[in-house]
Formats: sequence, C-alpha cells, structure tokens
Amino acid sequence: MTDNGDQVAGVLLAAGGGRRLGGRPKALLDHRGRPLVEHAALVMREGGCSRIHVVLGARAEAVRERAELPGCVLVDNPGWEEGMGSSLRAGLASLAGTGARAALVSLVDQPGIGAEAVARVLAAYESPASLVAAAYDGERGHPVLFGADHWAGIAATATGDRGARAYLKAHADTVRLVECGDVAQPYDIDTEGDLVHLE
Repeated sequence: MTDNGDQVAGVLLAAGGGRRLGGRPKALLDHRGRPLVEHAALVMREGGCSRIHVVLGARAEAVRERAELPGCVLVDNPGWEEGMGSSLRAGLASLAGTGARAALVSLVDQPGIGAEAVARVLAAYESPASLVAAAYDGERGHPVLFGADHWAGIAATATGDRGARAYLKAHADTVRLVECGDVAQPYDIDTEGDLVHLE
C-alpha cells in the first residue's frame, strides 16, 4: 500500500464558504477542538496518502493561520466562489510536474469518512487509467480516485458545484466502486442541522 501512497496524491477540497452555514468556511469549523480541515488532512494521511494538496478558498489566510497542516501543499483557489468544480481544477492543476499518477479526492465536510475508506480506495489504484470511487450501499460517493489519464477530461467538465460528476457519469462503466458503507458514513456538513455531526 505504501507504493500506492507514493504514486497517488491526496487532494483535499476545503475552499467552500459555507453559504448555508451563515458564511462560515467549512475548513474552519471546529471538530474535536481543531479546525475541520486538520481532521480531514489527517484522515488522508492515516489512510495512506503521503502527499496531500489542500485547496483553500474562503478565508484562506485564516485557515493558514489557524490550521496545522504539516507536510501539506496549500493551493489557493481564487475562483472558489464558482463552486467545487473550480477547486477540483485547481487541485488537479497543482499536481502537474509532481510525478503523481493519480489523485485521491476528498471533501473537507465529510468527517464521517475516515482513514479506512481512504485506504480502501487507495488500494484499488492500478494505473493512471484507474477510476475508483467509494460506494455506500452501492451508491457512488467520496473519496474518489482519478488516474492522471483522466485529469484533462475532468478539468474540462468540472464546472459549478458539479465537480467530476458529469465525467464519472459519462465513464460509469469504467468506474470501480469500492464498498465502504461498513466503515464510513458519507454525510455532508452543509446546514446548521448538520453541525450535530461535529464533536
């Protein structure tokens, strides 16, 4: 598995402004006494990603000041207000020239997804042609792994808040689903009511 961790770079999307949370950036939400972005990066590292690129947007300076993200590459997305698609494009672009052969993409606002799910998706990497997604009772979710062969196609279709959805739908027959419902819960922290999931 360490082999995969060297070839696959983690990309953590943490740029959102928390529009439905009264404008509180999700990266800065408290979870177990620390910013949520710290927890999410640690989960990726514990799951086997040795390189992690964290895409920041809303209140990026405050995130840099408050969050301890040792060993992570911090990527600024000036177009974060356009939605998750722009952050995904920024994250993939930041991997150019790093030698990464795939990107394992995770979302900052899913604290119910732990290291075990990351490890399972990472272990399914085979080549730059790989397309892998965690599944929950058969439904595709995060994290997702995109082999480098797919980055240009994903970047071309990642608009608004859709991220890679259109690309994955178009390539559904080649996406390998890895069931993670027994070890993770794919809820999002989107609204005030979701804050009950934070500790």
